[in-house]
Amino acid sequence: MSANIILSINAGSSSVKVSVYKAKGKAEDPVELAVVQVAGLTAPPATLTYNRGDEHIKNRKIEGVDSQEDGFRYILDHLTNDKGLPELTNKEDIEFACHRVVHGGDYPRAQVIDVATYHHLEELSDLAPLHNAGALTIVRAVHSHLPSATNVAYFDSSFHSTMPEHIRTYPIDPKIAKRNKLRKYGFHGISYAFITKAVAAYLHRPVGALNIIALHLGSGASACCIRGGASLDTSMGLTPLAGLPGATRSGDVDPSLVFHYTHDAGKPSASSSKALHITAAEDILNKHSGWAALTGTTDFGAIMASDAAECTLATDMFVDRIAGFVASYYVKLGGRPDALVFAGGIGEKGAQLRRRVVEAVECLGFELDAARNEGAEEVDGVVVDVGKSGARHGVL
Repeated sequence: MSANIILSINAGSSSVKVSVYKAKGKAEDPVELAVVQVAGLTAPPATLTYNRGDEHIKNRKIEGVDSQEDGFRYILDHLTNDKGLPELTNKEDIEFACHRVVHGGDYPRAQVIDVATYHHLEELSDLAPLHNAGALTIVRAVHSHLPSATNVAYFDSSFHSTMPEHIRTYPIDPKIAKRNKLRKYGFHGISYAFITKAVAAYLHRPVGALNIIALHLGSGASACCIRGGASLDTSMGLTPLAGLPGATRSGDVDPSLVFHYTHDAGKPSASSSKALHITAAEDILNKHSGWAALTGTTDFGAIMASDAAECTLATDMFVDRIAGFVASYYVKLGGRPDALVFAGGIGEKGAQLRRRVVEAVECLGFELDAARNEGAEEVDGVVVDVGKSGARHGVL
């Protein structure tokens, strides 16, 4: 095989996104050739978005595609039939299919998916039924449609394998915790690994010497305390539900709340199937909470722009929760962080949210430069400095 094509696959609950890369050699980073996404799988008609060179398709409606496997098959056909992508004319050109898998359990690094690994990830789906199922569906599809490709899983939880025992352990019966694999795992690790590498390069220091408080703020939101280039603590826990509220997730709530919310908390939800066991509690707190429950929308930009009482409440709540984690992690870093880092769609695009959060923790020595903050999106570069010159700590 000479093409050395790599697919990077991210299967969401209602979409499949694939980035196509060509490997150039061990010493060089792969080159991105194209990005394609099929979205709207749970609300037909599905749509196609495709970017390759000068070729741009946005939200084109497509028929007969209503499952993740259908979406992946459509993507493969689109890629191999694109005359402007000569590097990928046959499915056999694809050497590796790299999958983002949310919950990797105790795996500390990426894994080639063999039979044993696949079955282990199936078992983990009981811990994360709303998050791992889509990835495993695409793994099966790759095995079926690309039999010569090697499947590799990259886990959102692996970056946090460095958390010490006293931080990752829950105060419950240790025998039951061990048997049922009940501990803090943490997520968004692929993002945090990239943030760590990028910020270390920007600050011209070794990764192993980097101490930052990183915020991945998107429809799913989390915070991470990174000491010596490794995860010391993070806001998400056994599942991505813990920690900060998100578009449809509650974040931290009193564990007994859901039993007062509904008497059917432990019963199977409408989202359950023979293969997926999802309780009503999981469904409520993962899919019917967060900003959507408070405001009726998942668009946080619209929430921040509104002066409606419910939007003000959601914004104040989000800022308060973020500030709480920043303060906690500041202490864990001994008051000596190199920077507070904003990432994720909201963190990178939300100048107003950055301002509110930094104002809330200004007493710790974080300050924004107003002009830099407002103009951050116009600046080229992976990392942009939005902090005030002379401040005790940086803001990126």
